[in-house]
Amino acid sequence: MPDSDPGFTALIGAPAPTANDGEARLEIDVDDRHLNPSGAVHGGLLATLVDITMGAAVRSAADGEGAATSQLSVTYLRPGKPGKLVVTATVRKRGENLTVCEADIAQDGQSLVHALATFALIDR
Repeated sequence: MPDSDPGFTALIGAPAPTANDGEARLEIDVDDRHLNPSGAVHGGLLATLVDITMGAAVRSAADGEGAATSQLSVTYLRPGKPGKLVVTATVRKRGENLTVCEADIAQDGQSLVHALATFALIDR
């Protein structure tokens, strides 16, 4: 199912992620507006993409609960360039109040980013 709030994703030029059963995927074509002054994909955009995609994965595994990022660790492995990015996320451990999720961003078959996050589950 697509994320229910495409507002912010539309602002950065990304579609809402698709998510089901604790897994999510987002594909985006990055261009010059997504680059930092060095010509690489901006690290803030990459962190945002993993956060959005992991949030969708967590919500797809939650029983009607909301989720808020409480901790996010992003490891940048190599710079990205204009072109297609594929973001994937998987819930690793769901607890009563917290859920742990991992995500990766790939471009041209190479890993750009690995992320790990903890989400707080929130009653709606």
